[in-house]
Amino acid sequence: MRRPRRPARSAAAALGALAVGASLLAAGPALADPPGLDRPGHQHPGKPGKPTPGKPDEVRFATFNASLNRTAAGELREDLSTRDDAQARNVAETLQRVRPDVVLLNEFDYDPRALELFRENYLEVGQRGAKPLRYRHAFVAPSNTGVPSGFDLDNSGSVGGGNDAFGFGEFEGQYGMVVLSQHAIDTRGARTFQRFRWADMPGALLPDDPATAQPADWYSPEELEVVRLSSKSHWDVPIRLGRRTVHLLASHPTPPTFDGPEDRNGLRNHDEIRFWADYVRGGRQAGYVYDDRGRRGGLARGEEFVIAGDQNADPLDGDSVAAAIDQLLRHPHVRDPRPRSRGAVEAAATQGGANAAHRGDPALDTADFADSPAPGNLRADYVLPSRGLRVRDAGVFWPVSTDPLARLTGTFPFPTSDHRLVWVDVAGRR
Repeated sequence: MRRPRRPARSAAAALGALAVGASLLAAGPALADPPGLDRPGHQHPGKPGKPTPGKPDEVRFATFNASLNRTAAGELREDLSTRDDAQARNVAETLQRVRPDVVLLNEFDYDPRALELFRENYLEVGQRGAKPLRYRHAFVAPSNTGVPSGFDLDNSGSVGGGNDAFGFGEFEGQYGMVVLSQHAIDTRGARTFQRFRWADMPGALLPDDPATAQPADWYSPEELEVVRLSSKSHWDVPIRLGRRTVHLLASHPTPPTFDGPEDRNGLRNHDEIRFWADYVRGGRQAGYVYDDRGRRGGLARGEEFVIAGDQNADPLDGDSVAAAIDQLLRHPHVRDPRPRSRGAVEAAATQGGANAAHRGDPALDTADFADSPAPGNLRADYVLPSRGLRVRDAGVFWPVSTDPLARLTGTFPFPTSDHRLVWVDVAGRR
């Protein structure tokens, strides 16, 4: 989210009927260079001569926090109703250059009509020489952001505003997310977990009010009856690849900051990440899980999946709870392709500041954050396939400054987003 960041620190259904709408709208590899300009026969960046992503034997999955969020409801729809929004053109061109087959867009305000307009006026129109990109399938559903809780969740003494919503947002659906796919989506089989309660997760890291002697009491018992785990939502979106199905597990955990010593956002971020760790393990580990239709449990044994999204957690640096993202990176069912870019290395060296003290490999960074005093550039965005999927290639769209496409990433104030698109090419089991 584009909200001011504080210095980094370390840290160990009240709304009635569900309004979920899953709509089908018609119509570690070696260090990789960022994708260059389109050339005949080479629409996808990657190794020459490999199968073209988009066929059932190889599919390019991507995640991109596109920062297509606006300050008021309806503003995004208005911006996308014409073809002259510069940021939207840049987002579309980024997608057209990388050409993912399946992509999760984070920070796209919840508005199905705005999504249609983005596809019609931007993606399906070639941007600066790039080829148009048409996604026949899409999935969009409501977000917890901006949905009033009716409680003083930040303990400020008053009720109302973004901090007291189920997920931070100044209006309902701000900072939402969408999935676009070249392949069919099993909308009947899709699961959303928007209303799953945080307190229903066994061993949840519920925040503690440091001013009292009682443990884990930041939220009152009445608040714990309604407080939701997902700051946006968690989605299981089944993608049909020929005779196979790969579950795209989409989410966008809250940034682990913008709070106080109780670390309520850091702890929530940890448990939002943990949700997928339990879900893909399945069996008893996921027995507590229930979706918005009341169906219980996680993935069945042997199911293929790709976890995608801005997880707002770096394995070594930044403000997240220690080892929060390791719940996925070190999971026995998850493969970490470690996508890389040369542009991230260049940016960390050029910008300096907090980056100079980072322990992580800057080649893995996916977000360009403030460098003084903190947090610096971080690995925040992930595409993590299941162990059964073969990784053919992976990368981060972060061109070096001499690349003509560096105009799409730029420096602050960013022409597109402070995050970079991350992509992974996967194929099925041998």
